[in-house]
Amino acid sequence: MSAPVRVLVCDDQALIRTGFSTIIDAQPDLEVVGECGDGRAAVDLARRLNPDMVVMDVRMPVLDGIEATRLLAGPGVEDPIKVLVVTTFNLDEYVYEALRAGASGFLLKDAPPAQLLNGIRTVATGAALLAPEVTRQLVGRYAARIRPSGDGSSDVPLTPRELEVLRLIANGLSNSEIAATLVISQETVKTYVSRILTKLDLRDRVQAVVYAYRRGLVT
Repeated sequence: MSAPVRVLVCDDQALIRTGFSTIIDAQPDLEVVGECGDGRAAVDLARRLNPDMVVMDVRMPVLDGIEATRLLAGPGVEDPIKVLVVTTFNLDEYVYEALRAGASGFLLKDAPPAQLLNGIRTVATGAALLAPEVTRQLVGRYAARIRPSGDGSSDVPLTPRELEVLRLIANGLSNSEIAATLVISQETVKTYVSRILTKLDLRDRVQAVVYAYRRGLVT
C-alpha cells in the first residue's frame, strides 16, 4: 500500500479547520500533518513539514491565502507545493487571483465532504481541479478585463487541433466531454492535453485555462 497523501490544512476558523482535518484524517489514503490559522504560518509550516499539498483558505489574517499560495506554488518557486484553495467566496476575483498565484484547484466550502476528498486526491495526483461553474464564472466576469485585445492565437505554438482542445479546456470541459465533442477517444484527449502542457511549459490544466484567457483564446 502506498504512503498516504500528507495534507496541511490552513483556515482561520477553528471549527472549519477541525472539520476538514477530521474528514481528511478518516481516509486511509490521506493524512493531516499540520493545521494553522493564517497564511504566514501556512508558508512556514509547509516549508518545515513538506506536505504533499495544502488546503488553503483565502481570507486570513497576517498573510492572505493568495499571497501564501504565491509563496508556495507561484512562478519562480523552486520546489512548488500543490495548493487546493477552498473558500466561501466564489463571486469575486479571488478565484482568478488564486489560480494566477499557482493554485492547482479551487473548491467552495459548501461543497460536500466527498467533493473535498475528491478534490484533494485529484490535485495530489498532479491533475488540476476547476469546477466547470467556476470556469464559466471566470469567463463571464473577468474575461474582458484579463484578456488582451485582438486574437492571441497567431503566436501560440499549437496545431489547430491542439488549439481546439485548449479552448474546450478553458470552457470547463472534462476529458470525457472533450472526447464526446470532438468524437475522439479519451486517451487521445489525454495525449493532446499532455502535448499542450509540454509545448506551453504549463504545470497543469488550471494554468492552461489562465493561459487561454490571457491570450484571448476564449470567446
